[in-house]
Amino acid sequence: MSTPTVLHPVVAEVTERIAARSAASREAYLSRIRAAAQVGPARDSLGCSNLAHGFAACAPADKLELRGAAKPGIAIVSAYNDMLSAHQPLETFPALLKQAVSEAGGVAQFAGGVPAMCDGITQGRAGMQLSLFSRDVVALATAIALAHDMFDGALLLGVCDKIVPGLVIGALSFGHLPVVLVPAGPMTSGLPNTDKSRVRQLYAEGKAGREELLEVEAASYHGPGTCTFYGTANTNQLLMEVMGLHLPGASFVNPGTPLREALTVAAGHRVTGLTALGDAYTPIGEVIDERVIVNAVVGLLATGGSTNHTMHLVAIAAAAGIKLTWDDFAALSAVAPLLARIYPNGSADVNHFHAAGGIAFLIGELLDAGLLHGDVRTVAGHGLDRYRQEPMLADGGLVWRAGPAKSLDTDVLRATTDPFAPDGGLRMLTGSLGRAVMKTSAIRPEHLLVEAPVRVFDDQAGFLDAFSAGELDHDLIIVVRYQGPRANGMPELHKLIPALGVLQDRGHRVALVTDGRMSGASGKVPAAIHLTPEAATGGPLARVHDGDVIRLDAATGSLDVLDINLDHRVPTGGPPGEDAWVGTGRELFAAFRNTVGPADHGASMLAVTV
Repeated sequence: MSTPTVLHPVVAEVTERIAARSAASREAYLSRIRAAAQVGPARDSLGCSNLAHGFAACAPADKLELRGAAKPGIAIVSAYNDMLSAHQPLETFPALLKQAVSEAGGVAQFAGGVPAMCDGITQGRAGMQLSLFSRDVVALATAIALAHDMFDGALLLGVCDKIVPGLVIGALSFGHLPVVLVPAGPMTSGLPNTDKSRVRQLYAEGKAGREELLEVEAASYHGPGTCTFYGTANTNQLLMEVMGLHLPGASFVNPGTPLREALTVAAGHRVTGLTALGDAYTPIGEVIDERVIVNAVVGLLATGGSTNHTMHLVAIAAAAGIKLTWDDFAALSAVAPLLARIYPNGSADVNHFHAAGGIAFLIGELLDAGLLHGDVRTVAGHGLDRYRQEPMLADGGLVWRAGPAKSLDTDVLRATTDPFAPDGGLRMLTGSLGRAVMKTSAIRPEHLLVEAPVRVFDDQAGFLDAFSAGELDHDLIIVVRYQGPRANGMPELHKLIPALGVLQDRGHRVALVTDGRMSGASGKVPAAIHLTPEAATGGPLARVHDGDVIRLDAATGSLDVLDINLDHRVPTGGPPGEDAWVGTGRELFAAFRNTVGPADHGASMLAVTV
């Protein structure tokens, strides 16, 4: 079916609103990158000594090519390391990509590496306080890699939480260059997620030992590739495809397979043909426009993706001169139906989602419903219809065929005519406590409204101690504050999830309110997160006391303290002092902590200017 010419009116209205508020900043950004593009291959303007440094280590034939402007130079920027399962497969990609670029008539060089931090390893540890800041470090490192004026295009290799947004933000500073994102794919399915969740809760109650828990975790996270639950890493992959920055169908092909290798090679071929030296020039700064940003938000909402992207997409948009707000998320959430249930929003993992029809089916459904802009530029060509297709190996090569016309498993993936919910998997909450984000896709309807007395904690360790002491066995709303970007880098608070699940399973009405993060692992317990203004900057949460009553209502999008004027109180508690912001490298990031912006502005310390 062809893409409809008429968009859903709300999608059209939100896009127009974003374009209007972004007109000046977007025009300034486009003027800057178009001026850079007019210069031509930047290495032409390098002095002889500069250029000689740039190709000194190349093979003799590549040196000859790079001395002139006849062949495009392609940068490879990678987040490879072999500690993280998601990035371990990237080890072999540069050699494949160099050969592919050479076959396509270009020269590829490994331009730089960027750090890849694993939130799964650092959960509950001091290192987690650097996690969100690592996104901007990746952006800075990407900019350094591309700053040598040697390149006509780039291949960006990365998968997980902060890495992909950081790569894209960095690349947008070189928006005149075409860029293809190259994924590694998810690991094969391990222990069912329901079994893992069950043992985690038993451990939280003291009914399972550490050895049993470790066996379960090791059976879940068992090999090379991305973790298979639908957290930030896999949301990254889906969004890169919806935004047209991956080749069609590339996101969820397992590593170490012939199809994965063929897609990697195809990425090298493709980016070489997208440079200004060819006839299909497609710079990333022109690809990522207001329509593509709206497409990304709709893709996030329709799949109940990671709440981290309520920050990452704002930051990515800003890097392209586009002003995206949480109000835009809220408006689109009202009309974007929930079409997927992937753990923690259901029992299936991303491999099951892919097998049920995956992104090709999802994009086709959203296009046919007028919920995505189809008339956009992508690395695969003009128009998002190309992403209705899925890759396969046939006749000795890589080809694309039409994706499934219907879902192969309606417990995992559904059509817009039969969604899991009529609206998106995220809510924006507003009230006397400020603004917050809530993931609703895994929450039962009876838990969408919670009104209960508060128990206040200034860190997650205090909550866990109270839970272990049996102090929380009743209806309550847990407040964990001083967890925002300015307080301590906004760490994810996954350690809270099993205990909160235990309380809810005991029949209590419980919820969490925090200025910290929960990420894609937000599950069945209602959680108002990313609360802004945060407590450390004097936000209302700093003036909440034990026993106050909070009403969290996802249906109306409200979050309020009842019957109390918080303006009459002084803040209590506080973030860790400067003497606590040391160790595990944290002291090196003091400037980040003092500069970072609020969550609804992307939680970035990069002052993006155009």
